[in-house]
Amino acid sequence: MAARAALLGNSEIGEPTFTSSQDWKEIARLSLLSRALDNLEEKTGVVNYQFSAKGHELAQLLLSQKLTFPFDAASVYYRSRPFALGSGLLPTEAFEAGLARSGGLSNGRDVGVVFNLPKRHLATIIPMAGDVGAQYTPAVGWAQGIRYRVEELGEKEIDGSIAVILGGDGSVAANGFWSALTIATTQKLPVLFMIEDNGYGISVSSEFQTPGRNIAANLAAFKNLKIWDGDGVNPPETASLIDQAVDYVRQGTGPALLRLTCQRLSGHSGHDNQAYKSAAERQKDVERDPIPILQTYLVPDLMTADEWDALVKQTEQEAEEALQQALKSPEVPAAEATTHVWYNPADPAEVGGLESEDIYLPKGTDERNPQGGRINMIEAIRRTLDSELAINDRMVVFGEDVGFKGGVHAATLGLQKKYGDGRVFDTSLSEEGIIGRAVGMALNGLMPVPEIQFRKYADPATEQLNNCGTTRWRTNNRFASPIVVRIPGGYRKIGDPWHSVTSEVTFAHQPGWRVAVPSNAEDAVGLLRASLRGNDPVIFFEHRAMLDAAWARRAYPGDEFVLPFGQGKIVREGEDCTIVTWGAMVELCEEAAETLAQKGHSVEIIDLRTLVPWDKAMVLQSIRKTSKCLIVHEDIGRGGFGAEIAAVISDEAFMELDGPVKRITAPAVPVPYSPALMAGVVPTAGRIEAALTELVEF
Repeated sequence: MAARAALLGNSEIGEPTFTSSQDWKEIARLSLLSRALDNLEEKTGVVNYQFSAKGHELAQLLLSQKLTFPFDAASVYYRSRPFALGSGLLPTEAFEAGLARSGGLSNGRDVGVVFNLPKRHLATIIPMAGDVGAQYTPAVGWAQGIRYRVEELGEKEIDGSIAVILGGDGSVAANGFWSALTIATTQKLPVLFMIEDNGYGISVSSEFQTPGRNIAANLAAFKNLKIWDGDGVNPPETASLIDQAVDYVRQGTGPALLRLTCQRLSGHSGHDNQAYKSAAERQKDVERDPIPILQTYLVPDLMTADEWDALVKQTEQEAEEALQQALKSPEVPAAEATTHVWYNPADPAEVGGLESEDIYLPKGTDERNPQGGRINMIEAIRRTLDSELAINDRMVVFGEDVGFKGGVHAATLGLQKKYGDGRVFDTSLSEEGIIGRAVGMALNGLMPVPEIQFRKYADPATEQLNNCGTTRWRTNNRFASPIVVRIPGGYRKIGDPWHSVTSEVTFAHQPGWRVAVPSNAEDAVGLLRASLRGNDPVIFFEHRAMLDAAWARRAYPGDEFVLPFGQGKIVREGEDCTIVTWGAMVELCEEAAETLAQKGHSVEIIDLRTLVPWDKAMVLQSIRKTSKCLIVHEDIGRGGFGAEIAAVISDEAFMELDGPVKRITAPAVPVPYSPALMAGVVPTAGRIEAALTELVEF
């Protein structure tokens, strides 16, 4: 008994009583299976990018078995394969993932330990990312989705479901952790943060991540957060803490944080020899290996020594057989590399968005039904949001100041009063949190419409934006996270480097995002409604100069008007030159074209309206007619989207050209505050006219 207590690391522990609700024999089996997989990978070297979970098994598996409610979900990280095994991941799938073979959860598209798993018999595993800290905010979005479904949709049967987040001690220094913590505590969401503290982030000790090396101690005064702190390799203590934490969060009174200390028995990855650890540290790691500690806890009170030994042999054989089976799995065909970037109506994702739950919105019509007089773009956006909120009870609108204030540009004015603060609500000042939360809500089956106040402010959310766009592709169409991100940007009378940025090419360059750039109120209605009734993530760009511009005003085209993406518009027909443009530049191009018309030159103007996809066919057809092309955009020219268009023209219509493909863009400088300086940066009608004159006279 003394030997048992010493091994368990707690002299007060006597004979085990097994009062926990856990199935300890199943915990033992899964722990040994996880260890067998890690050992086999390390021994054979068959996995090129190997991340061992040795030392982390116990707490993850104990937690996995507690997540039995209908909408329980987990957001995990690259050390979480034990949790995935406990949630239903098959050993063969684990090896297929690491070997990048057909049959792995990502079908060879992602690192083997970057998991996603639709609900089998326990928790859904939210698509994780390889970025440290990126797992946090989508999980709180999922938790808010649970609350929404219970309170707004009346799905009482999922009440008590929770979201859990697994993270290492290094991740608590990340932006995502603090953003998620703020959201969870201010909203009292059903979230459990489980921090597995092994003392290291690769080679950097936790003293550089957290003052005092203990995030639980540092958060002791954090409001609305229940905290537990304990040993993650001591079976009864770990089980008791997990039972308490899960039960507390299920009560719905707020989030909790559970910090459990454990050891990382192998390196950060298979390429890490842990030379930065002293001999004493390595010996301590060995002494705190949870597998022999678990064996001592269970044998002989719950299992005989022979039963344990048989379980070891069984799991080792199972791992070996799984590896051999995975090695026989075929390589993924190269042709599949470009599949599942976009929604396919014949093959919707298993989880995420509306159609995964067999909810279908009206398709709408491209026929206009003008109603009333001309309205500005702000009113057009507001009316469209209003009409879509009315027909889609899963749509939610949120962001900084979008509630009572109605947004800094008044696009959501009055919507909170009409639909309630459960559907239209303000958020903390964290773009990471806004977008990450939206991703989690979309995965939970909602239609999130987050607003980012200005284009430049989206930069802190870059990680979540990138990951959102690739969700469908990375998970091999198991998951999708269709959200519509509204982003005002560009100049408005004056400029500055913070509120007047466009750089729409940034989003066009990210796989999986559709990008809309309407120039007027009517197009804004049609494109926004297409976005809200679609199944892909959308960046909806609202140019500040057009929000109340007289030129951009149009009649409201009706509550069913939908403008499909990828359809440009010829706003002015001509014979001598083609202008390709979008957004606020359309008005300036019309002004320049009118000046040239007075000189006898006929200019055709194409408003692309969307950049992803863009109407290549319309552009090429126009160029075959005019033989000349000018591309105009206010974004920086270097690497701008105009360069993509010019390259396609040169590649596919070179023999049709009768002059160079020219561009009018901004120079590679920020937008200045001074109107005088701004005239030297943002394209003007005069610059466009001069370039057109040069081209038509070429």
